[in-house]
Amino acid sequence: MDTAHEYEKIEKSAKIKKVIGDSITYILLALWGFIVLFPFYWMVLTSFKSYASYNGEYIPKFYVSNPTFQNYVSAFTTVSLGRYLLNTALFTVITTVVMLIVTTFAAYAFARLQFKGKNIVFVLFLALMMIPNELVVITNFVTITNLDMRNSFPGLILPSVASVFYIYLLKENFEAIPDNLYYAAKVDGTSDFKYLFKVMVPIARPTIVTIVILKVIECWNSYVWPRLITDDPRFYLVSNGIQEIRENGFGRENIPAMMAAVVVISLPLIVLFLVFRRTVMSGVSRGGTKG
Repeated sequence: MDTAHEYEKIEKSAKIKKVIGDSITYILLALWGFIVLFPFYWMVLTSFKSYASYNGEYIPKFYVSNPTFQNYVSAFTTVSLGRYLLNTALFTVITTVVMLIVTTFAAYAFARLQFKGKNIVFVLFLALMMIPNELVVITNFVTITNLDMRNSFPGLILPSVASVFYIYLLKENFEAIPDNLYYAAKVDGTSDFKYLFKVMVPIARPTIVTIVILKVIECWNSYVWPRLITDDPRFYLVSNGIQEIRENGFGRENIPAMMAAVVVISLPLIVLFLVFRRTVMSGVSRGGTKG
């Protein structure tokens, strides 16, 4: 009887601890979610405030008394935001396609092909990740300028067509594919090129989709390089447009119109990530797991 009573007390105590632990976890997650989502809320909120009301707020308000869509109209009429969106889409698609081709062949070479010095080359390749981005930007700027490719789409695209991280991620995924498949394909007379696209690419599809999505987000959000390499409005991306809108205030920065432009620019990426979020998580986990 005492044993049953003691067991019941222990079980009750464990349940209480579990409830307390779960409550603390959910409270911390809710707090973290609020911290993460608040900037998006503030961005959307500001985009519906008029220029006068925003600049007249000495104490920021967390609501809009008289919402207006004028900022969204101004975002497209003040500057050629539609053209900048088209330029950005073109830049993103071309860069992503070329990068995917380069990444796929490089990852396959490091994962399956045998050649002298492969491990040394790959280690040196990974060492490139240790170079600060600032140095890479400077080197790329000098190279593109010397090639007379400033204010051109090739100048925007070329420095972004290779990524050490994406090659490493896909290489790890390719290496997780059993060697028996490769040997069986070679016995059947399958070429390396055909084996890559008929076997390895379909198996590694979640990782490849993840790389594509991450690259699209990276290109779409690119800011420093387009601002540095282009000063011709014909080749401006959305990052240039945001800065142009911001500087178009009447004596002060036009933050509400800039926020409206950011909302418009962010929507495609938000939708893309929400649709493929499970694929992204699956691809990243597969890329980091061997065996």
